[in-house]
Amino acid sequence: MNIIFKQIETKDLNQVLELFKEAAEKIALKNVDHWQYWKNPPTEKIQWVVEGIQKKEFFFINNTVQENIGMVRIMNEDELYWGIQTEKAKYIHSLVVKGAYNGKGIGAKIIQEIENNAKKDACKYIRLDAVATNTKLCKYYEKLGFQKVGVKEMPLSLNNLYEKAL
Repeated sequence: MNIIFKQIETKDLNQVLELFKEAAEKIALKNVDHWQYWKNPPTEKIQWVVEGIQKKEFFFINNTVQENIGMVRIMNEDELYWGIQTEKAKYIHSLVVKGAYNGKGIGAKIIQEIENNAKKDACKYIRLDAVATNTKLCKYYEKLGFQKVGVKEMPLSLNNLYEKAL
């Protein structure tokens, strides 16, 4: 399946919040306490999304018939989790694949496409984080070639920091 990244616009905010809510509900069914705030997001989380949309960092992921299959946020820097970095990288956040497309390799394909674009942009790394208690997700990223390079304690979670050299 080919995928297409489509820039998310401010008018799409409710659709983005709905994708987060669906992901939170899906995660809860797996007894993983992660992203549950997206079921009823606080103002600061909504503002975080709005700022990302305004910075043109959020993308819908569509298939070749323009059907939405998820979304992702791709950042050029991530001081909140990673601090100031000197080497050029792309930072992946908020990767959501709709439930109907789970288990079909879509997540890996999205990450591969981000990796390809990062290489074209002369980046040395792609980076992401995962809640440390979500061991299945952490193992998934490791299987895709990411190395755990640190941890970051946040108010609501302890996150593993992962990077993949390009």
